[in-house]
Amino acid sequence: MKHRKFFKQVIKTKLPELASSILLETDNQYLIVSKNSNFSKKSNNPLDKRLDLMAYFLALIQILEKNQLGFEQIKSLCIEIATEYVRPKNKFQNWFKKLPPRLVNTKLASQLLNVMDKKISKKGHEDGFLANIITDKQETYGFGYGIDILECGVCKLFTKHKAEKYTPILCEVDKITSSLAGLELVRKGTIANGADKCDFRFKKK
Repeated sequence: MKHRKFFKQVIKTKLPELASSILLETDNQYLIVSKNSNFSKKSNNPLDKRLDLMAYFLALIQILEKNQLGFEQIKSLCIEIATEYVRPKNKFQNWFKKLPPRLVNTKLASQLLNVMDKKISKKGHEDGFLANIITDKQETYGFGYGIDILECGVCKLFTKHKAEKYTPILCEVDKITSSLAGLELVRKGTIANGADKCDFRFKKK
C-alpha cells in the first residue's frame, strides 16, 4: 500500500505515543474493511479505484474511534493525511496537477472526456460509483467541464460499516485537490450530506 506512508507520517507526528499500536490495528482492520472494496482493483469504472484508499481511511477512523478520539480530532487527522497525500512532491507534479484546466477545451480533452464518460456512467460493481461528465458551458460556469456523482462508492462503503457520519470528511478533500489544480470547487450538495448527487463544478481562480 503506497499510501500507507502518508498515514504513518501524520499519525507518528500527531499521536507519537499511540502511533505504533494504531498503525498496526489499522492494518489489521483494513484487511476486514477491504473485503468490501477489493472489487475496485478490477472494476471497469475508474472512479472505483479510489476505494482502496478510502477503505484504509475507514479502517483508521474505526481504530481512532476505538481509542476514544473525538469526531473533530479524527476529522483533523484525516484531512491532514489527505492533504499530504495529494500535495505535489516536486515541480513536475505541481505542473502536472495544473495542466488539466489548460487543456479542458481542446479537441484532445473532448475525446478523452467522452471516453471517460462512457466508463464512469456504467457501474463496475453494485457497491461502486456511477457518474456523468458535464461539458455544457452553461452548466459549468463557462468552464466546459464538471461531473455529477449519482452513486458514491465511498458513501456505500462507510454506510455498510455504520460510519456514515464520517463520510463528509472525505468530501472536504475535493476542495484541496481542486485548489491544487488552480480551480475553485463550486458544489451545491453531496450525497454524504443528503443531496441526491454530488455536483462538481469549477471556476478558474
